[in-house]
Amino acid sequence: MKHVYRPGKREGAPVLLLLHGTGGTEHDLLPVAGAISPDSAVLSVRGNVLENGMPRFFRRLAEGVFDIEDLVFRTAELHSFLDEAAAQYGFERGNVVAVGYSNGANIAGSMLFHYEGTLKGAILHHPMVPLRGVRLPGLSGVPVFIGAGENDPICRPEETDELGGLLSEAGAEVSVHWERAGHRLTGTEVAAAASWFAERFGEGAEGRGRA
Repeated sequence: MKHVYRPGKREGAPVLLLLHGTGGTEHDLLPVAGAISPDSAVLSVRGNVLENGMPRFFRRLAEGVFDIEDLVFRTAELHSFLDEAAAQYGFERGNVVAVGYSNGANIAGSMLFHYEGTLKGAILHHPMVPLRGVRLPGLSGVPVFIGAGENDPICRPEETDELGGLLSEAGAEVSVHWERAGHRLTGTEVAAAASWFAERFGEGAEGRGRA
């Protein structure tokens, strides 16, 4: 998968897996990574699917209607790519925190829905429920930040509540941050994610029992 990798500045800091929104590239969320954890290594990936020339991580049948077969296939593809990247770049596979926006947040959520232990945590900006009617793996203690817009026409508040509930029922520690905004990723939402990340994964977090 086309990607950018940047080594980290602090040993032990989580590796940030960056997953862009529809039409984005592997460069879109690099500034967001810098705001959330400037000391972290970064693995930023471009989706392998094109929709009218726009990169995505999986196909959809219409806005908000996912091609579930392709979603499952692409989730497995990304999961395998993480294994390969960890071996190639020498980072700890179990020390990866996903940072996804929109379509990228949806495939990060799908990884949580499909694979136990694949992510140490996740920051999901404006995600939807990736698929329904499946039994989630154990997510005990996995911290998940969900950024949502009260007026988001794509990821409606009830969708956010449903996703948070499903993750919580599987054991994840879910924090939901609401913005009086739509689907756009705002600076205040990124700042909230950065504060959340520092509390759970910053230097000394393990000593505070919050890692």
